[in-house]
Amino acid sequence: MAAKSYNAYHSAQKQFDDVADKINLDPATRALLRQPCREYHFTIPVKMDDGSTQIFNGYRIQHNDARGPAKGGIRFHPQETADTIRGLSMWMTWKCAVVDIPLGGGKGGIVCDPRTLSKSEQERLCRGYVRQLSRAIGPNQDVPAPDVMTNAQHMLWMLDEYETIHGARYPGTITGKPVSMGGSLGRTEATGYGVIYNLREALAAMKIDITKTTASLQGFGNVAEHAARLYTQLGGTIIAVSCWDNKDKKAYTYRKKDGLDIVALAGIKDSFGSIDKQKALEMGCELLDGGAWLAQEVDILLPCALENQLTPDTFPAVSPAVKVICEGANGPTTPDCDRLIQERGIYLIPDFLCNAGGVTCSYFEQVQCNMNYFWPKEEVLEKLDYKLTSAFHAVHNLAAEKGLYMRDAAYIIAINRVAEAVKLRGWV
Repeated sequence: MAAKSYNAYHSAQKQFDDVADKINLDPATRALLRQPCREYHFTIPVKMDDGSTQIFNGYRIQHNDARGPAKGGIRFHPQETADTIRGLSMWMTWKCAVVDIPLGGGKGGIVCDPRTLSKSEQERLCRGYVRQLSRAIGPNQDVPAPDVMTNAQHMLWMLDEYETIHGARYPGTITGKPVSMGGSLGRTEATGYGVIYNLREALAAMKIDITKTTASLQGFGNVAEHAARLYTQLGGTIIAVSCWDNKDKKAYTYRKKDGLDIVALAGIKDSFGSIDKQKALEMGCELLDGGAWLAQEVDILLPCALENQLTPDTFPAVSPAVKVICEGANGPTTPDCDRLIQERGIYLIPDFLCNAGGVTCSYFEQVQCNMNYFWPKEEVLEKLDYKLTSAFHAVHNLAAEKGLYMRDAAYIIAINRVAEAVKLRGWV
């Protein structure tokens, strides 16, 4: 896979270095911001259901907290690495800064495959993770959230362990919790909806009618599903969805040229975003190779699953019809592919702007928990739309004014905000 050829941390640093050169960032600030401020690496012993003990490796990496407590998800993945977490923690710093919320960047992960673990084993793993980090996280230090293959139940187990250790209630320590236990309404939809709020504004700026557009989507987890739902509600047509098949251990692309029924597809997927292949075929879907989503003749590509999907090796397959790439995933485009996208004249909405709906709504959840007053869903989504639309136009306007690539414009805004914070604090 192309993903094995690239290192997320090196990609994040390369993107940062390129923009640091453009804005003439001073050497001390550059040295501070191009690496995490602190890292935690640890082992988690877990008693398995069969009585054996298995040792898992865990990480929590805090890139920068000059603008506020670190913020970022916890991933469960069998191929998780420290460098992936480092890169993602950097992107979280820029993500919080570009939408102008008072949080920094962090990320966590455990090397595991939750699909092979029982519910009780997953609970013991979650609690073991928090025991190792109980002094490093908290509502004013570092606020975790769900990420790849983690969910609201995992977050609540972690919060319960944290509160048990500290002997009090701290609901703002972890976001992405069940709504009945301090989670925010709208959080489930937030990241996917945020992707489409950005896309809606981009298409309007380009004077393209969204109802006349088609899209191809990678992924069908929470982000991709809700992006697909809102996009089709606004009148767009999705003709292809690529996702992982747990049984066959490979990805497939499900295509229907006259448009996929997203609600029906959502009804035949499992909790990890895998679509039931047989039922999809019965619904009239074509079954293609997992990478075929990238080659569809559509107006919009929506990579909403994995990093390193658009590379110099894969980009030639992208149809000349594509006008917009909307990065719902973190790091789906490698730095050496950005030039190719620019040369093709494709409008790119960069990941840390495009998928910032999740962290923005996590911020809303933290605010609501800390003041013990919760907003109705309509109010949450209205605030989310306002925040992301404002951020989009700030980036779009800078790009248009200075003739910049959208990713560079987003980085300039984000890096300048974080650099100002570290200088005001006297760190450099």
